[in-house]
Amino acid sequence: MRGGVYGGNLPYPMRPLWIKAALLLAAVWIIAGSLIWWARSRKPTPDRLLAYVESHAIEGKSSQDRGKVIEKVAAQLNGLSYDERREIRINRRLDQFFRSLSADEQTRFLDLTLPEGFKQMMDALNKMDREKRKQFVERTLKEMQKQEGSEIPDKERERFLEDRNAQKIIDQGLKSFYSEASAETKLDVAPILEQMQRNLQGLR
Repeated sequence: MRGGVYGGNLPYPMRPLWIKAALLLAAVWIIAGSLIWWARSRKPTPDRLLAYVESHAIEGKSSQDRGKVIEKVAAQLNGLSYDERREIRINRRLDQFFRSLSADEQTRFLDLTLPEGFKQMMDALNKMDREKRKQFVERTLKEMQKQEGSEIPDKERERFLEDRNAQKIIDQGLKSFYSEASAETKLDVAPILEQMQRNLQGLR
């Protein structure tokens, strides 16, 4: 059966179907690969975030343009992993940008970024091995206890008590803790909350 199914060649009418199917499959893989590359190229990274901040200084911009930059920075920051956000926070790489914002803009930026930041922190604590979590609590308590006994200038104390953003950070942290932390995490982290209360009482 030359040209038959068992003769090594497909019947002529079936060739176009297989060719079309192969081309369609190739097209699907090309599109899928392109989408994956596009998604990865747009995924926020610390370097991309900082490059955006450096190339989009808000000084001299209109209120509307400043708002767009703030929302873009917040969206990129929220797209980072917990460890990436922590690295930026520890090295204070967004401090200059935050200081360049007005009081209302700072509040807006915190509203956009605090919920996701604290959620990531709670997720990290929940997933942490309990022994490591206890070590984290011990280190944090030591730092907080050092601050409890230190003298704070009256001006700094007044500025902290009047800073609405400081209270916002505390409130959001507590909200995330009670809503996102597991029962085990709440038990382990409770000493930090007690110490924080003592530190805050010392400021008043």
